[in-house]
Amino acid sequence: MAVNKEANGRRWVQSEVEVPGTPEQVWQAIATGQGISAWFSPTEVEERAGGKMVFDMGSGMDSTATIKEWDPPRRLLAEDQGWAPGMPPVASEWTVEAREGGKCLVRVVHSLFASTDDLVNQLAGTETGWPGFFRILRLYLAHFAGQACGAIQIVGTATGTEPEAWKKLSEGLAASGLEPGQKWAAGAGAPQVAGTVEFATEGKGQHILLVRLDQPAPGTACIGSFACGGTAMAQVSLYLYGDAGLAAAKREKPLWEQWMSEQFPQPQAAAGSA
Repeated sequence: MAVNKEANGRRWVQSEVEVPGTPEQVWQAIATGQGISAWFSPTEVEERAGGKMVFDMGSGMDSTATIKEWDPPRRLLAEDQGWAPGMPPVASEWTVEAREGGKCLVRVVHSLFASTDDLVNQLAGTETGWPGFFRILRLYLAHFAGQACGAIQIVGTATGTEPEAWKKLSEGLAASGLEPGQKWAAGAGAPQVAGTVEFATEGKGQHILLVRLDQPAPGTACIGSFACGGTAMAQVSLYLYGDAGLAAAKREKPLWEQWMSEQFPQPQAAAGSA
């Protein structure tokens, strides 16, 4: 995804995905708090022009945008004050277009105005972000549309390289070398989780394993590793749906937090235990 540049200083990137569902179903998934929380991050939305969108990005960090235009179920334009210190405001435009066969095209365009390219790497970074989340969105709309979600999202900082982080994470979960269509269950010592592999890839500084879950509740798991500013990170995200999913997320989250802290102990924890 290249960063597009215009003479007036606008820099912008675009990502899109075709998903199943009516425009109304897709709008619920991309423009409401319950919907966005079911495939991205826990989110609260004031559903009106002038309302706020608050995204819980984990580790006590929130990202807040103001809705500038609200036209359900077709178009949403929101603006925040920048994704990094010193970054200009970023406008995010979401559109939903009906397609044949009961499908819709979802498109997101992020844009900012700048006189130099110093900060546009933040835009370019969406190339590695949205495709993975869009796969989760597609599964949500295909199998769980409209259902409430109990989410577990845990990130660990690893020592060494990104491939080494993936090796440790995947071996601990018995998730090495899996391919789409294979059945999978986590290895002994890890929290119980099992399902069918939907997608698996590696490259460009990241590994991704996407699983449609049967246990601990119907849902989706995204397991992976990535490099962030030269630091290797490991992540486990579970999206568990319906009443069973809400109960399972509450029950299983402490187990995953404990397991991830053992696999990827943080420096202060390691120092305190010495």
